[in-house]
Amino acid sequence: MTTALGALAVHGGVPVRTRPFPVATNAAGRTFGREERAAVDAVLADGRLNAVGGTRVAGLEAAMARLHGVAAAVACSSGTAALHMAIGALNPDPGDEVITTPVTDFGTIIAILAQNAVPVFADVDPLTGNLDPDSVRRCLSDRTRAIVAVHLLGAPAPVAELAGFGVPVVEDCAQALLTETPEGLAGTVGAVGCFSLQQYKHITCGDGGLAVTSDPALARALRLFGDKGRPRDSATREHLSFGMNYRMTELQGAVAGVQLQRLPGVVARRRASARRLAAALRDLPGVRLPDQRGHSFWSFPLVVADGNDRWARALRAEGIPAEGRLFERPAYRTAVLESGRIYGGSRFPLSSPPARHDWSYPPGLCPVAERLLGQTLLVLFWNENYTDEDVDDIAAAVRKVHAALT
Repeated sequence: MTTALGALAVHGGVPVRTRPFPVATNAAGRTFGREERAAVDAVLADGRLNAVGGTRVAGLEAAMARLHGVAAAVACSSGTAALHMAIGALNPDPGDEVITTPVTDFGTIIAILAQNAVPVFADVDPLTGNLDPDSVRRCLSDRTRAIVAVHLLGAPAPVAELAGFGVPVVEDCAQALLTETPEGLAGTVGAVGCFSLQQYKHITCGDGGLAVTSDPALARALRLFGDKGRPRDSATREHLSFGMNYRMTELQGAVAGVQLQRLPGVVARRRASARRLAAALRDLPGVRLPDQRGHSFWSFPLVVADGNDRWARALRAEGIPAEGRLFERPAYRTAVLESGRIYGGSRFPLSSPPARHDWSYPPGLCPVAERLLGQTLLVLFWNENYTDEDVDDIAAAVRKVHAALT
């Protein structure tokens, strides 16, 4: 098949791009500089690498709270840890239910299962992949203890509407640093906001996480849960509640503290290059562009009529970082939930008791999510270090593939 732009590279044509793009796993796609090196050197010179009694993690927490206008931020070892702390702080009983999305990394689900709660999957918006409030409403029961809303790829989820259902909302902001909802920054609208500092995120310290809240009781519960239930505001070596050891190190805190200062510039550059691409693709029939309002563009999503995996293969052959299967399958179709074997050979907590009935997750449970992942969602990798030339190459490749496949 040929077009005015030539044959697709996947069919033997000349690719649009042969030079590599900046990526999050090497220096070309990151914002590290002398400040991060100096911060690490200072920690090593001090000799205190753990956060207990240190200053770097405490400084990161204070800066994160100021940035988001909340009362407290609690640092931890990963974004998954932050989510587990949030569910742990809400303290569901075994068999209680937490509603969430099937279009998410399994870390979101681990946090629910680890507290012996039942994940209940609501369907999603066909364009954003974020939770559909009408579907969430149908999932509510007298055992619902929380809703975990994911701001997918940096697009704001409808957290205020979800909070209107009267149960606590945990915001999974792993891909959504400085995403803006109509009510405020992502992470500040629900009861708790959870963030990731993992290698692929907007800013990074390798691995790490943060949870933010304006509820003093939740802030204390988050801190206790992430530190084995031990109150560090007391000299008594006591354990007041169940918890994990999710402490961040001073080395991570030092790097993350510098990275947090860079965050506004990182997101501004991602948004600017996203605007350029959107302008270049705005007239493509059959391709839905993301709503840019509030988006922080962890990735740049396109919604196509079908064949997302075919599009992605063609784009990769043109030299463009693209993915047709953001997740191979909805979270409820992963092997662990299909088998129901969470602990040993039992189906706890998915069995009754403690659950109100025996839970299973059949195909077709969330048809919009299944179609989005399997057919329509096309993800273009995004980076703050993309140049105008990089964006123009992406646009040329998308237009070339569109001409050949539609």
